[in-house]
Amino acid sequence: MYLTSEVKKEIFKKHGGSESNTGSTEAQIALFTHRINHLTEHLKSNRKDFNTERALVKLVGKRRSLLDYLIKTDILRYRAIIKELNLRK
Repeated sequence: MYLTSEVKKEIFKKHGGSESNTGSTEAQIALFTHRINHLTEHLKSNRKDFNTERALVKLVGKRRSLLDYLIKTDILRYRAIIKELNLRK
C-alpha cells in the first residue's frame, strides 16, 4: 500500500506541525499532492482506468479549492506551500 499510516504521519508532521494536526490546510494540500502524484504515475501505465482518472480529477479539484481558500486568507502561507511542494507558479 502506498499510503500507510507512517507516511501520513510524516506528511502531517512536516506540513501540519505535528502528527495529530490533520486538519491544517497545508497538511491537507500536501496529502492531496502525494495522492495525486501516485495516481498520475498509475495512469501513465494504465491509460484506460477511467475510475482512477475520475478520482484524480476530483482530488485535483479539492486541492484547487483548498489553495483558493489559502490565497484568500493568507497569501504568504500559499506562496510557501506552493514553493515547498514544487507546484505551479
